Amino acid sequence: MLSSTLRPNSSSTIARTVETQEVNDVNVVHDADGLPRPRRYAAVAAILGAGMLVVLDGAIANIALPGIAQQLQATPADAIWIITAYQLAVVMFLLPASAVGERFGYRRVFAGGVALFTAASVLCALAPSLPWLVAARCLQGLGSAAVMPLGLALLRFTYPRRLLARSIAWNALAVAAASASGPTLGAFILSAASWPWLFAVNLPIGLLVLAACAGLPSPARSVHRIDVWSIALNAVMFASFVLGSDRLVVHPLHGSALLALSAVCMVLLVRREMPKAAPLIPLDLLRLHSFRVSVIASVCCFTGQMAALVVLPFYIQHELGQSAVTAGLLMTPWPLAVMLAAPLSARLAQRVPTAWLCAAGSACFASGLALCALWPPHGNPALPIAVFTSLAGLGFGFFQTPNNQNMLLSAPKERSGAAGGAQGTARLTGLTLGSLLMSLVFALLSPHSAVHWGLAMAALAALAGSVASLLRSPARARAA
Repeated sequence: MLSSTLRPNSSSTIARTVETQEVNDVNVVHDADGLPRPRRYAAVAAILGAGMLVVLDGAIANIALPGIAQQLQATPADAIWIITAYQLAVVMFLLPASAVGERFGYRRVFAGGVALFTAASVLCALAPSLPWLVAARCLQGLGSAAVMPLGLALLRFTYPRRLLARSIAWNALAVAAASASGPTLGAFILSAASWPWLFAVNLPIGLLVLAACAGLPSPARSVHRIDVWSIALNAVMFASFVLGSDRLVVHPLHGSALLALSAVCMVLLVRREMPKAAPLIPLDLLRLHSFRVSVIASVCCFTGQMAALVVLPFYIQHELGQSAVTAGLLMTPWPLAVMLAAPLSARLAQRVPTAWLCAAGSACFASGLALCALWPPHGNPALPIAVFTSLAGLGFGFFQTPNNQNMLLSAPKERSGAAGGAQGTARLTGLTLGSLLMSLVFALLSPHSAVHWGLAMAALAALAGSVASLLRSPARARAA
């Protein structure tokens, strides 16, 4: 920040130098140059390592559910709580973790999240019963809720502004690689050891990440106090939303009651947080046009992603008559294409307005899904489907990186934690809506119609993300 003495007759009262960059579609204050290089590498290792750790754990836990249920003498329905407990803890405490990070320091809370996640992994490995394991997974979710948003916020203080898009791309690349390799790694571990080792392997990785946390930046802390009642309302709101969405089809009355409770909590939380300068729900950031549009586009595209990932296995196996192994192989190009697109989109974001890049990427994403839905199931459709899923993954990769970059840079630097929390919440909200949408489709339609309508709705959700991105034009951002 530049300080100067203003002359009495000056026509400008601006106390900071502001640079306009259409690359980011917003006017932002010029950031500092981040950390010096030797320390920057340690910080990046901590951020990317922690991100991959939590994503890998979520990906490999699914594959072990049958073995865990058998060994702990639990029913498959009860074993699902191993996954649900983790997801609930993440969604309930994502925004509170962002607020706690702003108040007590990003580095401290991020490192605490890594430590909690690592310790909870040990408890998972030692679990003698299902309730013990579910409780340990809740603790893992709490640690993950601190790692996800604050890792993105810490990137903003680690890299110089001109390299921020590249750092976000590398983060997306690491997450996609962890997500793609998770099932394979889990199967490899289970082929040589029992399921507790799926969690025990987190201990050495977590300790290495904790050591690297010493290189993380230490931004200035916020002076705003933590509102415990708002945190409670936020937790009940998201928990009832997720559980109500899950029960809506099978138990409509129970699901509707939970969704109504979620709506009531949301109204009370918004009324409580509205007057605050730094609210728990980032209402201050949602008033910014560019940030708000980025959040909407993110929800739309993640809705399309989850809907497609749910329906594609049914489409490939039931409609196209392929095996489960073939279905997995035909869906593998998706995360690989995301990994390929992430660094390319970061380079393009330095030359092309991100609104156009996001719109083109999500339109490409929608096209891949639409082609899957419309392609005739005659002959050998394996190669076309692999091409279409690659197209969908490529489009999603070109959308995600610049959209996250714009969301982060639209926020004031001191609200980077809230921006990271909003990004994570938009992703989880979209994933939940996509899952709910496919549950309704399969409940209301025949299996043959459900897969085609499901892919069509996923494509429409992605197309809605493209339209939303176009609302964030450079000219409109300058006017704002």
